[in-house]
Amino acid sequence: RASQSPSFPPGCLCTVSALAYGMICFRKGNTRRSQLMMRARVLAQGFTFAALLGGMVASAVKSRQ
Repeated sequence: RASQSPSFPPGCLCTVSALAYGMICFRKGNTRRSQLMMRARVLAQGFTFAALLGGMVASAVKSRQ
């Protein structure tokens, strides 16, 4: 849930934004910018995944208390 991991929704938004902008750049023929956006997408996905795992760990710790 978003309340357990507040950085998860912005991480998803950043991932989708980088992907969309990268695809737009690719379509326009700007391959350098497209490649940069695909790298940014991977970083955003990593951040989102870390936020998801952090939320799961926090939830597990909270339920044990």
